[in-house]
Amino acid sequence: MALLEVSDLHVEFEVHGGWVQAVRGASFNVNEGETLAIVGESGCGKTVSVQSIMGLIQSPPGRITRGTATLRGQNILGGQTADGREIRGVDIAMIFQDPMSSLNPTMTIGAQIAEPLIVHRGYSYRDAMRRARELLEMTLIPDAASRVKEYPFEFSGGMLQRAMIAMAIACEPSVLIADEPTTALDVTIQSQILDLLVDLQGENNMAIVLITHDLGVVAKVANDVAVMYAGEIVEHGSVDDIFYRSAHPYTVGLKSAMPTNRPGSEQRLAPIAGVPPDLFDAPPGCGYASRCPYAMDVCESTPPMDFGIGHEHQSRCWLHHEDCPQPAAEIYRA
Repeated sequence: MALLEVSDLHVEFEVHGGWVQAVRGASFNVNEGETLAIVGESGCGKTVSVQSIMGLIQSPPGRITRGTATLRGQNILGGQTADGREIRGVDIAMIFQDPMSSLNPTMTIGAQIAEPLIVHRGYSYRDAMRRARELLEMTLIPDAASRVKEYPFEFSGGMLQRAMIAMAIACEPSVLIADEPTTALDVTIQSQILDLLVDLQGENNMAIVLITHDLGVVAKVANDVAVMYAGEIVEHGSVDDIFYRSAHPYTVGLKSAMPTNRPGSEQRLAPIAGVPPDLFDAPPGCGYASRCPYAMDVCESTPPMDFGIGHEHQSRCWLHHEDCPQPAAEIYRA
C-alpha cells in the first residue's frame, strides 16, 4: 500500500452560469521516501488536486464531488482530520508557490515557524523559537539566530522559500507537497532549493508531491511522474518511462516544447497547437483530441480508458487499444 493514495478525484467550481470541472477523475499515489511529480500546463488541475488533499478547497465556490484520498489507509479527502486527529501541517504539509503572499507580514519568520510547533506539538514558546532557529539553520539560512527575529520583507526570494520549507517540515510531516517551489527563482537558487528538498527527504524519509511545469526539475528529483491535462491524469509512470518511453501524444508534445542541451543536437522547439478545452463544457471524448495529431473518431466521442504499457506505466489514449489502426509505436519515437 502506498503512503498516499488518491483515486478518481473530481473537483468542480461554480461560476456564472454553471460549473467548471477542474479535476476529472485524477488518480495517483506516492510511496514513503519517494517523489511524485505532477506536470502539465497552467490550469490543468495540478494545484486544485493537492489543495483538495489538504482540505483547502473553499465551498462555495468549489466542491469535491467524487473520489477518495487516503494516508496510510485513513480517508483524508476534503478535511483537516483523520480519525479526529489533525493532519494538515502535521502529517501533510505544503510549500506554497508564492511565499511572500503565504507568509504573515506582521509576524517574524521565527514566530511563524514556531506557531505549528506550539499548536500541534505542545512546545513552549521558548522551545519553539529555539527549534525555529534550528530549522532555519537546517535549511541553510545564514545567521539564523538573528534572521529568526526578522520579518518576511527583510528576506530575499530564495530565503523566503527556504523559510517556507522550514515551516513545512517543522512537525516532521510524512508527506510534503511542493507547489512550484522554484518559480521566480534564478537557476542557482533553484538548484539549491531542489538539493535541499532531496537532502531533507533523505533524512526524514518523507514522500514529496512536486507540482511543476518544469521538466528539467522533474528529471532532477522525481521517481514517478503523473502527466495532467484538462483535469485528467493522461499518463503515469516512472521518470524514465515518461522521458524515454512516452506513451501519450500530450507527453510527447511537452517534451518537444522543451529545449535540450544535448551536444550536437539541432532541435527546433515545437509548441503544441491549439488551446486546452473549456472545462465549463468538457468534451465528451478525450480532452486532448482537438490538439492531437493522432486523433481518431473514437477520440472525439468516447473518453479513453487507462491502458497498461509496462510495469506501473499507464497511458489514457486510444492509440494503445488492440484494435487501433495506427501503431502506438509512432509516438514512442518522438
